[in-house]
Amino acid sequence: MGFKFPIPPGYTEEPIWMGNCFGIGSKKLSVLRYTECDAGWDASLTDFHEKEAEAGNHYIDRASRFRACNELKNKVHADSAVILEIGSSSGYLLGEIKTFFPESFLIGSDCILEPLEKIAQKKLDIPLIQFDLFNCPLPGNCVDVIVALNVLEHIKDDEAAIKQIYRILKPGGYAIIEVPANQGLYDFYDEQLKHFRRYALRDLKKLANKAGFTICSASHLGFFVYPGFKYMKLRNKQSKLGTDSQKQTRMKNQIQFGGPVINNLFYLLMKIELALGKYIQYPIGIRCLLLLKKEFE
Repeated sequence: MGFKFPIPPGYTEEPIWMGNCFGIGSKKLSVLRYTECDAGWDASLTDFHEKEAEAGNHYIDRASRFRACNELKNKVHADSAVILEIGSSSGYLLGEIKTFFPESFLIGSDCILEPLEKIAQKKLDIPLIQFDLFNCPLPGNCVDVIVALNVLEHIKDDEAAIKQIYRILKPGGYAIIEVPANQGLYDFYDEQLKHFRRYALRDLKKLANKAGFTICSASHLGFFVYPGFKYMKLRNKQSKLGTDSQKQTRMKNQIQFGGPVINNLFYLLMKIELALGKYIQYPIGIRCLLLLKKEFE
């Protein structure tokens, strides 16, 4: 694969992906480190979500990955396609993409180093790069598809971030975007997860259009369970929890609500919803979904 990674700070030679690590001169690296950032996320939040959401098994996370892989199946037709996931976190989506697209050149990335180092220990043999999207080191027009699930809400200047996504996509390339919906439901849960905002779908579409994207599809995820979700979020907004410990205990209880049986039932509802979503656009939901295209000029 001829993908050229930029030279990281502190080095003078170009890094070469060797199939299971990067080589820079005589050094071997599991992760390329580029720009640091003061992100709306940290390694402790990755660990918290990993533990309380049962290692990526929460229904909404599973549905998000299922939808992303289906979008990729519809849009990736070349074995040589370059797929970049921004915000790889614990690496579950990376593993699923690699299963479906073993011949594509898949790159994982995050603004936080520690999760990437843990992904590297899983030996998925996927190149991993740490960078701040706001100061993205990748050259323009270098990636065929970008997947960014629940990333933009963690970036203060989301307009600049989506412009970077547009810049590094090749003409004809696609971006699969997902963010939390409805700013009116912003509560201590969002605060603890370091969200700068939740989104209205119309505002997200405007942001994408301003960056230059054509919108291929726009909808919501979590339509069927939205009434219960909204009720929970409004109760959270009215709660008088004071300490971070109290808030995280409430978060844990909400994540684990109903146990495995309810979790699996909700996931089945998500899959039915996504199947019907081929024909209808959902006006409300837990998350906003966009499929964007960078047109040829």
